[in-house]
Amino acid sequence: MLMLHTAPGSCSRASHIALEEAGLDYQARYVDFARGDQRRPDFLAINPKGRVPALVTDRGVLTEGPAILAHVAALAPQARLAPTDPFDFARMQAFNLYLATTIHVAHAHGRRAARWSDDPAAQASMAAKVSENMGAGFDLIEAGLDGEWVMGDAYSVADPYLFVFSGWLASDGVDIARFPKVADHFQRMSRRSAVQRVLAWEAARAG
Repeated sequence: MLMLHTAPGSCSRASHIALEEAGLDYQARYVDFARGDQRRPDFLAINPKGRVPALVTDRGVLTEGPAILAHVAALAPQARLAPTDPFDFARMQAFNLYLATTIHVAHAHGRRAARWSDDPAAQASMAAKVSENMGAGFDLIEAGLDGEWVMGDAYSVADPYLFVFSGWLASDGVDIARFPKVADHFQRMSRRSAVQRVLAWEAARAG
């Protein structure tokens, strides 16, 4: 059975939603960041990076959101969570990797600037740019959306990933209403039963 190590509100929410959408047999394990679970030896034995998501499979452990999302989609082809055309699949991966390497990093500069500098002034400078950088990143995302979902008319694992980062905009000082297509996508995602089940699971553990 698959075991997803996840933390409420984190980027691992996307992998959790994807597993629900896929209908796969899995368990979710709560990683409590406030308690420091991510630094405990038992978790570091699973993921030495000390981060979520981490997906334990019968072939080993997968980390990094885009890799896990692609794997979940491949395990459940009947759920149609990824394009079958190679070029379209690469387009989906390009979108997910932009979220992982640009949007997520821009967001992290506000809360985890100490990863990049020990200088308080440098940390403050990075944090001051978060709103601007997140806004610029979502300007590109807004311009690229064409249809109900990231890939147009077809839902994919890119959609829960975008949902996570869209949900972080307010805390980064960016009004989601600035991006009408992103805002519509966020509301559409919020109504999906898989999303509601994951949010309920998180609320029961983080409350």
